[in-house]
Amino acid sequence: MGDHLYPRFSEAPLLRSLQDSPAVLIHGPRQSGKTTLAQIVGKSHGFEYFTFDDETIRAATEADPMGFVSDLPERAILDEVQHVPRIFAALKLSIDRHRAAGRFILTGSTNVLLIPKLADSLAGRMETVRLYPLSQCELAEEPSRFLDMLFAGSFNTGSSDRLGAELADRVVAGGYPAALARSSVEGRARWYGEYLDAVVQRDVRSLARISALDAMPRLLELAASHTACLINVTELSGPFQLSRPTIREYVTLLERLFLVDELPAWHTNRLKRLVRTPKLHVGDTGLATSLLGANASALLAERELYGRVLETFVHAEIRKMGSWSDVPVRLSHFRDRDGVEVDLVLERGRQLAGIEVKASATVASRDFRGLRHLKDAGGSRFAGGVVLYDGETCAPFGDRLYAVPIRRLWETV
Repeated sequence: MGDHLYPRFSEAPLLRSLQDSPAVLIHGPRQSGKTTLAQIVGKSHGFEYFTFDDETIRAATEADPMGFVSDLPERAILDEVQHVPRIFAALKLSIDRHRAAGRFILTGSTNVLLIPKLADSLAGRMETVRLYPLSQCELAEEPSRFLDMLFAGSFNTGSSDRLGAELADRVVAGGYPAALARSSVEGRARWYGEYLDAVVQRDVRSLARISALDAMPRLLELAASHTACLINVTELSGPFQLSRPTIREYVTLLERLFLVDELPAWHTNRLKRLVRTPKLHVGDTGLATSLLGANASALLAERELYGRVLETFVHAEIRKMGSWSDVPVRLSHFRDRDGVEVDLVLERGRQLAGIEVKASATVASRDFRGLRHLKDAGGSRFAGGVVLYDGETCAPFGDRLYAVPIRRLWETV
């Protein structure tokens, strides 16, 4: 893959935000391509670049945040702002003195919006763009129309080849640009190992006074083995001499570093017996399979694990598509106490849609049980439901319900 620059479909929302807002924060996991995106957009719009990974710049800013900000050029990129939280108050003052759109592009590898003081100081002055590792349609260099088709409740029927082993390869490769640039599976695995070390040593340490730093990699490993499961803090705290509240705190910390996502439970007053527990998803399947030491052939051999990792893969793809969509897409999962479930519930405006993920090459009517429940519960709001599977045929299974080959997520037919 070399140093190939893939298109980033978050560029459009970033440019839109710069036209409206004095500051735009690009945030997402370390090494997802935030700096590259900021510099590509910045270069064509006259931004100068400063990084707080540079200790001298960081020390100067810490010593005199007001002075540092007042000396900045008209347009500046401030990279890795989580290192200098004191800069936010200075940025607020600077913006209030001279309010013009598109003055600052900030990037952050931790979710600074979860720090109340910082979030408040830039409320109404800053928009955010969430950047994820590369999506499959960015790798294909072709925008996806999947969400539009899903919310239209209409897919072009027809056949395409099964992905088979290629799908497992894509899942294991993940989306981090630097990992994908490595030619061998072993090289990629080494990259993920180094990546985790860097995150734990630098970001976790700077975010929290954690006594049990060595527990973090093991907790991430455990999170990877529980990906696409309901969050069970008791199970997660089992192997550690740590209390449940501490483990809960650590999971929240991993979420702040964009390494895991919590998917909330969908609920409606129409249905009483719903499970309210969120699901846990590791943010990138390359990272998850690396933590589990599972290559593509191991995944194909362990069908139960493959099914869950594939669900996490689809969750990540849909999140990425939703992040550059014009209309925000809210995601949740649906499960009732009888075990009827839908892996992903999507809401766009008043519209509701559902996605069920299967690792197999065939689909039967019973695979639509959860989607039919969701359709009944959603009533007139329900737009469409699909079972994504690794088969050849796109076929209708009732009104606005389809079996859809998983490759349609990134290939438009």
